[in-house]
Amino acid sequence: MKLNILPLALLVLSLGACNNNTKETTAALPDSTKIVSLNGAVSEVLAGLGLEKNIAGTDITSNYPESLKAKPKVGHNKNINAEGVMALQPDLIIGLKKEVSPALAAQFKAAGVKLLLADQEYSVEGTKKLIHFLADSLHAKAKGDSVVKVLEADLSKVPAVAAADKKPKVLFIYARGTGTMMVGGTGTAIDQAISLAGGQNAVTAFADYKPLTAEALVKANPDIILLFDSGLQSLGGAAGLTKVQGIKQTNAGKNNKIITMDGELLSSFGPRLGIAIQELASKIK
Repeated sequence: MKLNILPLALLVLSLGACNNNTKETTAALPDSTKIVSLNGAVSEVLAGLGLEKNIAGTDITSNYPESLKAKPKVGHNKNINAEGVMALQPDLIIGLKKEVSPALAAQFKAAGVKLLLADQEYSVEGTKKLIHFLADSLHAKAKGDSVVKVLEADLSKVPAVAAADKKPKVLFIYARGTGTMMVGGTGTAIDQAISLAGGQNAVTAFADYKPLTAEALVKANPDIILLFDSGLQSLGGAAGLTKVQGIKQTNAGKNNKIITMDGELLSSFGPRLGIAIQELASKIK
């Protein structure tokens, strides 16, 4: 793989200085730096930092801003094709620690490509930390501060969280057709989004995701059922969902309280978190 040695050397030194907790630096990311982003939230942050022009490719969850859809894709963030990434001849690969396996990281490093991995927590502070980490690592601190200010302004518009006894019970169903239906438990991005929006997860007995069963559905008895837009479409719309065993026995089914949101917006916990929570809060009132 052919690389422009001087800009890459500057990039490595620059990132190394930042990762050593240097507060300020005059070094800037070389204009010729080619970045491959392996996560939608990361890609949104990069665009917000004014680095979209440097993005040579992304994972398939990187669809905002709209212009990112035209970038070459290297697979899903949880199933990245290393060969596809390297074919783009990147100088820098950026992703999340929880999504890039040690084996994949080793492949990138063996090829001599700089790898920058960030932590992600499903919280407001976690999103701010992600933005600041990327901004500081790429020497765009001022732009990072601006992105965070916009996030804070968006979050300030979210209605105050209701008292515990007034919070609606929201059940999230991840669906890819009737053959793939999972219920979201605690600790997930959607669980945290529901809480931030003033609701409560209808399922607290387990963490992560488990297959949907009629018994569990009736026991949870949600006031509202939440799906991704694409998930409801895969079931044939609201009419298809009501045919799922147990749905009609819940308060949500009886009152036709079924809501949907864009999956990437709701679950990415990126710069648009405030916008996502505003929308979810308005829909679960």
